[in-house]
Amino acid sequence: MSKPTVDMAVYNPAKVLDAIIAKLKLKNDAALSRVLEVAPPVISKIRHKSLPIGATILLRMHEASAISIRELRALMASPMEPSQA
Repeated sequence: MSKPTVDMAVYNPAKVLDAIIAKLKLKNDAALSRVLEVAPPVISKIRHKSLPIGATILLRMHEASAISIRELRALMASPMEPSQA
């Protein structure tokens, strides 16, 4: 079988959280949790990949940051390093 030609991606929620923090000029995850109206542990669990970014949080991220859903979803997927393929 041949390898797929599609670029592989790895789920990286920290990238999208950092992008929103930067865009909104927030200091940290606690400030982001206040803007998104979720408890701080929710942001921590998302950052550490123990909780996926669900539809509700994704919509809140979009509403708070004005970043398109498509762009937020693209930020969540980081290209896989060649050593991981």
